[in-house]
Amino acid sequence: MSLGYAEKLSYREDVGTVGMSEIFDPPDVLQQKIEELAILIQKSKHLVAFTGAGISTSCGIPDFRGPKGVWTLQRSGKGVPEASLPFHRALPSLSHMALVELERAGILKFVISQNVDSLHLRSGIPREKLAELHGNSFREICPSCGTEYLRDFEVETIGMKETPRRCADTKCGAKLKDTVLDWEDALPPKEMNFAEKHCRTADIVLCLGTRQQGLTKPTLCSLQITPACNLPLKTIRSGGKIVIVNLQPTPKDKKASLVIHGLVDKVIAGAMHLLNLRIPPYIHIDFVQLSLSHSPKSKKTYVKWNLRIASIHGQRAPLPFLKSVEVSFPERPDLKTAFLHEQPFYLKRETLRKRPFKMLLTFNFSDGCSCLCTTIEWPINFQVTKDNLVREKNEVLRELRDAADKESHCGQHAVLERKVNPRSEVTIYAIVTNIRRYNDPEEANGVLEITPNSNSNFMIKRCSEGVNGSQTSQKRPKWS
Repeated sequence: MSLGYAEKLSYREDVGTVGMSEIFDPPDVLQQKIEELAILIQKSKHLVAFTGAGISTSCGIPDFRGPKGVWTLQRSGKGVPEASLPFHRALPSLSHMALVELERAGILKFVISQNVDSLHLRSGIPREKLAELHGNSFREICPSCGTEYLRDFEVETIGMKETPRRCADTKCGAKLKDTVLDWEDALPPKEMNFAEKHCRTADIVLCLGTRQQGLTKPTLCSLQITPACNLPLKTIRSGGKIVIVNLQPTPKDKKASLVIHGLVDKVIAGAMHLLNLRIPPYIHIDFVQLSLSHSPKSKKTYVKWNLRIASIHGQRAPLPFLKSVEVSFPERPDLKTAFLHEQPFYLKRETLRKRPFKMLLTFNFSDGCSCLCTTIEWPINFQVTKDNLVREKNEVLRELRDAADKESHCGQHAVLERKVNPRSEVTIYAIVTNIRRYNDPEEANGVLEITPNSNSNFMIKRCSEGVNGSQTSQKRPKWS
C-alpha cells in the first residue's frame, strides 16, 4: 500500500488485530500444496484472484498488519515505515505478472483487489477485468461523464475529494475526483457488483496476501469491510472452492479447500513452473510532452524560441520519472549546453532563423528506473514545417516493449503524436524506463526445482495476448 495513502487516512483507534506472527509451511508440505494449487488452476473454468497487501510487499510496499506493517509499527509508537523506493516507481511483483499471464492464457477471468497501488493495472490486467474495491491512488474519475484518468503520479487527495484537474472532454470540463476510499466511505457499487458476480460464477477464488478478518461494522483495510471479506464465500455457495495463500491465519481458513502458508511470490512461481507458463517481463513506459514555440525577431533574422518539457497530464503535473534534463547542441559550439533541474523544464534561446541545428535532449531518470538516462535527437529547422503525426498507441507500445525485451535494457523511445501549428510544435514521446524479468530462479527462492509427480500432467494452451502499461484516460468499459 502507499505510505502516502496510510498517512492521509483519517485517524482511527480500532484497526483490528495487527502484528500477528507469520507461519511458514515446511518445505515438503509447501511443495505438495503448490502442486495441488497447480492442479486446481489447470482444471479451473472460471478462476478469480482476490488480492491484498501481501501481494505487493515484495515490491517494496509495506503491508498494514504484518510484523512490520504500517499499523503494527504505528501502534508500537514507531511511526510509518519507509518504503524501499518511491511509490510511483514500484514495479509489479512476480505474482502480479503471473496473473497477467494467466489472464492472457484465458484461465484467469477476473481480479478483485483491495490495494490502491495500481500495480494490477500497470502489470497489464485489463481494466474491465479488475475491481479495485478501495480505489486507486493513481486514478481520477470525472463524476459527470465517468471518464477515468490513470496518472503516473500519486493523486494528492483521498476520500473521493476534488483534485486540481478537470475532465479533458471539452463538452464536460467537470472537476475530477480521486477514487480512494477513506474509513467511512462506502464501497463503490459498480466495483462490488461485478466482484460479486464473478465470485458467484467462479469455481476457484484464489486469495493472495490478504488476511480475511471481518469486523462488526465496515472499516477500510485488508478484507476488513464485512461485505468484502465475505465475497470469496459466494463461490462456495455456488459449488466453488477457496484457496488462501497467506503468511498469517485468517478467519476463512476453515472454509478453504487449500490453505498455503508461504510467500506469495514463491508459491505462485512454483505453480506457474508446473503449469509450464512463462512469467512475462514487466516493461514500463513513461510519456513526456515536448513543446517548442517560436516567434520571429525584428526583420526575421533571428528567432526566439521556448522549449518546455512537461507531463502529458498537464503543465502543472509532475514528471516523476525525470530527475533533470541536459539540452546540448553538438553541431553548434556557439550554443551553450543547458542543464535543467526544476520542473516544468523550460529553456529560452535565440538563434538565426536560416541556420538549422540539432538538439540533443538527455533525460536523466529518477531513482527506481532501470537505466540512468536516454537521449532524444531533435532536428530543428524553422524554415521547414513538419507534418502532423498520430500513430496507433498500442502498436507503438508493443514495438517498444518488443525492442526492450529483445535488447534486455531500457531507454528506447518513439514518437506517439506530433501536432504542428505555425508558431509551435508539440510532440509526445513514449520512453521505456523500466524492465524487470522474473525468470531468475532466485525470484522463486528455490521453488522452481519442484517436480510434479508421475500422476500429474500439466499443459496450458495460451489463447490470447496483451500488453502491460498505463493509459491516460478512458471511459469505464462494460464489464464481462
